[in-house]
Amino acid sequence: MFRNIITLLMFCCLSFNLNAQVIALKEDHPDRHVVVKGDTLWWISARFLKDPWLWPQVWQLNRDQIKNPHLIYPGDVIVLDQSSGKPQLKLLRQTITLEPGVVVEPLDQAAISTIPINAIAPFLSQPLVIEKDQLAESPRIIAGPDNRVVLSTGTRVYINKIEENKDLNWFIYRPGDSFIDPDSKEVLGVEATYLGDLRVKKYGKPATAEVVKAKEEIFVKDRLVPSGDEISANFTPHAPDTPIKGRVLKIYGGLAETGPGSIISISRGTKDGVEVGQVLAVSRYGRIIKDPEPTKEDKAEAMKADAKPKLKELNFDISTGEDGKAIVNFGKDKAESKTGSSEPVLEPGYIKLPDERVGLIMVFRVFDRIAYGLVMQANDPINTLDSVHNP
Repeated sequence: MFRNIITLLMFCCLSFNLNAQVIALKEDHPDRHVVVKGDTLWWISARFLKDPWLWPQVWQLNRDQIKNPHLIYPGDVIVLDQSSGKPQLKLLRQTITLEPGVVVEPLDQAAISTIPINAIAPFLSQPLVIEKDQLAESPRIIAGPDNRVVLSTGTRVYINKIEENKDLNWFIYRPGDSFIDPDSKEVLGVEATYLGDLRVKKYGKPATAEVVKAKEEIFVKDRLVPSGDEISANFTPHAPDTPIKGRVLKIYGGLAETGPGSIISISRGTKDGVEVGQVLAVSRYGRIIKDPEPTKEDKAEAMKADAKPKLKELNFDISTGEDGKAIVNFGKDKAESKTGSSEPVLEPGYIKLPDERVGLIMVFRVFDRIAYGLVMQANDPINTLDSVHNP
């Protein structure tokens, strides 16, 4: 019993040390900063800290405060306090005593956002990542006026069914590309392409509606999804509490490679511990090269490998389907299953170069298996299939 308690205490101490990160201030950091319109939480954090994602530690925020941070407004003053020996940031708000008879009018200003809203605004509500065939049961456009094929802004359309108690405003979608995990080859979801907005004019079966916005051409059979509530863009940048490792799936904007201010999707979501506000590092996946000067042992192993038959052993089994026909199920490569990871099995004389960190992203929208992130920093171009992991 005593030994178990000691082991538990050692584990807790180890976990604490792993999570505790040294807060390094920038050499040219200010002692205070007056917030102005256009500032973002990330930009302010980067003025003080070498690692902006450590913002919660210098504010001493707990888990609830990270998910629901205090709002910061233009005119607020952020002060750096090092009197305790550890850097802390504090928020000052000036109070003014008004003379009798003075009328107070509310200021027309909004709290600053965590990251630039103009960069992520289209992705806060669309596109949408869905499960395979999830849109099959959604309301669909069944016709336009006078057998019109292409439907545009201002066009009256007919929907197969929208009941009285349903939403008034809808997004129009069309199933798009599937997201495939580059390591497991598993389908993670389908990205539905946002086409425009629609407003219901008359509920029923069928219902009548009007296209109020068309981003792309809209056709019969396109699907509807309720517009829903606006997603907040106020969140706190922070590092993940648990290990996360995934890949860059897609770069938006039709680019082969990208840098700061661009949006990417990654192969991890809420089921993997990803949440809004998390900062992840991006690393270039190390190339596999042939050793230019292999050792004698490597040469011997290579000769043995060359002497073996080149036919690959297949791992499969056979089952019977509902129709009575035989189904061949191919399993994973034995070499991969032994390692239990997606790391490549190297042939003798080959070396995998280390992954090289190339940038940072911040997650701003999360689905079950997929997340969207904004590239915050990049010292080299970020490419599809680069790895994402804890910073």
